[in-house]
Amino acid sequence: MNFDDYQLQTEGKASLVSIVCESFKGHQTEDQTQASLKELNELLRTLGLEPGNEYVQNKKTPEAATVLGSGKLGEIADRARSEGSTILVFDFELTASQVRNIKALTDMDVIDRNTVILEIFAKHAQTAEAKIQIEISRLEYLLPRLTSLWTHFSRQKGAIGVRGGEGEQQIELDRRMIRKKIESFKRQLKEVAKSRKEQKKKRKEKAVTAALVGYTNAGKSTLMNKLCKVNILAEDKLFATLDSTYRMLNPDTKPPMILIDTVGFISNLPTSLINGFKTTLESALEADLLIIVVDVSDPQYKKHIEVTEQVLKELNIKNKEKIIVFNKSDRLEGKFVSKLALRSYKDSFLTSSHSEEDISTLRNYILNYFLEKQDHYDLFIPYEDAKVQSTVRANTNIINEHHHENGIFYRIRIPVFIFNSLNLKEYLLSPDMPSPF
Repeated sequence: MNFDDYQLQTEGKASLVSIVCESFKGHQTEDQTQASLKELNELLRTLGLEPGNEYVQNKKTPEAATVLGSGKLGEIADRARSEGSTILVFDFELTASQVRNIKALTDMDVIDRNTVILEIFAKHAQTAEAKIQIEISRLEYLLPRLTSLWTHFSRQKGAIGVRGGEGEQQIELDRRMIRKKIESFKRQLKEVAKSRKEQKKKRKEKAVTAALVGYTNAGKSTLMNKLCKVNILAEDKLFATLDSTYRMLNPDTKPPMILIDTVGFISNLPTSLINGFKTTLESALEADLLIIVVDVSDPQYKKHIEVTEQVLKELNIKNKEKIIVFNKSDRLEGKFVSKLALRSYKDSFLTSSHSEEDISTLRNYILNYFLEKQDHYDLFIPYEDAKVQSTVRANTNIINEHHHENGIFYRIRIPVFIFNSLNLKEYLLSPDMPSPF
């Protein structure tokens, strides 16, 4: 089986199907369902499918076999076909048997929200690590659904396993091969993780980091471009960024300050994807400061903060200092929403990526945050120790210096781990020594 043996066909039109039901998580009210459908429209656009009409049923209790009622599903299928749709996309997770039952009832291809998200991740991943992680999740999700998904997932001719024909025997062969592929990917992931761990250790020894985290499409990549004066991908699409990106926030400070752009979060993210993608999200774990970016112009921004905090909780991130950046303030009409947001969340900022003043204020806050966390040291270095003088100038933040006839007094600011690595302890001023500062 090749890496792309099963790929969702992303041409054509897809009708969206959902439910409003008090006992159905994430779809308990009309507002929740509409907000989720809005996201699903954007997900389909990101994937390349044309979103069709939306169909919603209000139900007291979902049907075990088909979620929606059989009569309603038949009606939806007729209307979907009449508008030119070939796929029904359900805005929640379907079990393998539910996919099978709905497909038999509607005679249409049937996929769920999770499948759409997994396919987007599979198409957009760039690094080897992200590709492996996502493929594990995609194959694990696909495995129990092979029979139901056979017809609308394209099989590449000539791939291993195709020669047996498209029958039950062939599907079972593919199941075995998928299991082997998953185990192979997991072994590869362990090797990649070892390399990443070493890179992380080296970064930690030489730099301090802040990570941009938050809901997908909150403007993290655009904010990173402005803060770091770089140009990374920043599209108005969900999951435009899937791999953690590292850029220098300020190369002139000692140590350098690095900003990390991470994959965006989303509600109802497949559990398998969170588990499989944790090592990429763990870039937030190495950060000294978390910057939660929120699209304040989105009416659901409070929900987005909840989702972000829930994902961080699943990553076991505790006692990590955080600030909230309410982004895209230029899209707001009036100041009521922004004032309410700033009042409701402490350590928060209001920004627009189009405002140089906002970017400068935020950037200075981050720089000062790290500088204030550094320890102060007073040193006296004789003139004859020229190499030590060079070490101090190259590796520390010099607050003040005073020239003496025998050497130079320095007041420096630097993280303790950097100070210890520079072997400067013998030059520290003792409490009984006079200081010019």
